[in-house]
Amino acid sequence: MASATKEEPKTLPRMLKKYREEVAPALQSQFAFKNPLQIPGLTKVVVNMGVGKAVENKSRIEHALRELSTITGQRPSVRVARNSIAGFKLREGNPVGVAVTLRGARMWEFVDRLISVAIPRIRDFRGFPKKLDGQGNYSLGLSEQSIFPEVNLDKIEFTQGMHVTFVTTARTDEEGFSLLEKIGFPFKK
Repeated sequence: MASATKEEPKTLPRMLKKYREEVAPALQSQFAFKNPLQIPGLTKVVVNMGVGKAVENKSRIEHALRELSTITGQRPSVRVARNSIAGFKLREGNPVGVAVTLRGARMWEFVDRLISVAIPRIRDFRGFPKKLDGQGNYSLGLSEQSIFPEVNLDKIEFTQGMHVTFVTTARTDEEGFSLLEKIGFPFKK
């Protein structure tokens, strides 16, 4: 007779626990939501690295793939050019960037690492601008990948910036801003 094995309970990411215990009740009372499903939350985080120099040097895409997968913990997809542009020596179908869409526990862990570890490592950082897209979503640009501790500084071939987009279920910019601020985003005062 087989004995019942006890599965270890999976621990929730720290930022998700904070969202459920502190942020969601605060947002519900702030905006007087009657239904808990009205409370804004994070749906996904999209991280993009544009590699325009990949037209001349094909190995740049492999380096960007490796570094973005190290940072996010997920294999990125290669993005290709949709149109040919003669001035940039770009042909349709050439790889021009890499992107990752994070959801669930991996998304919350990335947000936690970004807020608590990576952003404090930015030199001369004074906060992010308070400009959302009109529908409660927020995008920010990071100038280099070396702010993440996962990246080995000895193996960096070139410095590469990235865009990070936070997609929320907020209906207004005010709700989205309040959500991100309560999670811990350092906005300009």
